[in-house]
Amino acid sequence: MGRPSKFDRDEAVDVVMNAIWRNGYEASSVKALSEQLGITRSSFYNAFTSREALFREVLERYCDQSPDKALTEAKQGIAIKALLTRTFRNACKARSADTEGRGCMVINSVSEFCNVHDELGDLMEGVVLGSLGNLERLLHRGVAQGEIDEKRDIHATALALQNLLMGLNIMCKVVRSEAELWSAAETTLSGLGLLEDNNTRQTGN
Repeated sequence: MGRPSKFDRDEAVDVVMNAIWRNGYEASSVKALSEQLGITRSSFYNAFTSREALFREVLERYCDQSPDKALTEAKQGIAIKALLTRTFRNACKARSADTEGRGCMVINSVSEFCNVHDELGDLMEGVVLGSLGNLERLLHRGVAQGEIDEKRDIHATALALQNLLMGLNIMCKVVRSEAELWSAAETTLSGLGLLEDNNTRQTGN
């Protein structure tokens, strides 16, 4: 049997993304995913080649809609403190709005794969280190723009921001309040001197 004529690949990737986000990769077997998509195992392999290849596609789809994507798309000249404040604010809002409390699929996958799965573990390590490197670049831009003290340890500050982002994406599984998540983020950003100067405290839902 081939794939049904109504098979929509883009829709299927979204379905698989949400299944892995909710249940994890190992729980999302080829059999389980095929049944959820309404296709045969052979059709699954014809469409996606392998579960690992499909995960890479799912990861790209997820990153395209993740709140912190704004950090990778920052245009030259943008105010870095404002960008960081807005991005963390949006992350708190998005995580608290998820009624399933799934957290972040990237961070969930880091916990599942790193030091366990050679291929996908290396992939997830690269994602996190890539995010860290991007934060460093943004902070250096902030220094060049006169927003950030040139004497600041940029690498250590980037590590602190990456740690904050990863921590929020875990904590949101048990702390569902946007106000509390933002309080944690705001306190850290303020302590690092990276909170937007004109930012005022807001109350989440």
